Amino acid sequence: MPLIIADRGASAEAPEHTIAALELALSQGADALALDVQLTRDGQPIVFHDFTLERTTDGAGAVAARTVRELKRLDAGLWRGRRFHGQRVQTLQEVLERFRDRTRFWIELRGGSDVYPGIEERVVSTIEIYEVADRVLVQSRDLGALTRVHDLNPDISLGAVMSGSAPASLLGPNSPVGALCVRLEDLAEEERSRRLVKGLACYVRTGGSRPDLTREVAWDVDGIITSRPGLGRTRPGRNAA
Repeated sequence: MPLIIADRGASAEAPEHTIAALELALSQGADALALDVQLTRDGQPIVFHDFTLERTTDGAGAVAARTVRELKRLDAGLWRGRRFHGQRVQTLQEVLERFRDRTRFWIELRGGSDVYPGIEERVVSTIEIYEVADRVLVQSRDLGALTRVHDLNPDISLGAVMSGSAPASLLGPNSPVGALCVRLEDLAEEERSRRLVKGLACYVRTGGSRPDLTREVAWDVDGIITSRPGLGRTRPGRNAA
């Protein structure tokens, strides 16, 4: 059966990327946590999806314009209800330290060095410090960023976040990319055949209320990235972890 990868934690039920969402995902049996990473103004990897603060915190403006200390003052949970009041923005270091012995991590770089100078070095060094290189897949839409991660540590698995078909450059024998991370609707028969021939792993992001495991198992995908990991785990025929 495919891995169940919690998208920003159990983010359909708790404020995304917070400890509440990440803990809930693991309690529901998720096999891995999918995290988005950006850099703060003082160059620290922060776990955050949007480029601005308004949707998921009580702050405003660009994430990259704030220091870690400034971000830590914000409430990242109240927007999802009073019971989440006081949840905070997390650094990548904090997440890896708390969960490194309990799960695996799908880390998406929201931009490479062109957007966040030095992000590849910062993320790779953090992965190495917490000794989780064997339990991490670094993914990005920026293929240059993936190449830089590979140059820094070739033992880290890489995934290309794609919309539509994968370019030939990803499927060549010299590509460091070992996986495609795609939307379910972008999985077509031609793409599946090319992927299987090249031996690439495939992780699909499902936008539905319940992971469509029947279709995804039929496609031989390796993992399902979902905001509702509990639904994937409780589907008949699947054992809880």
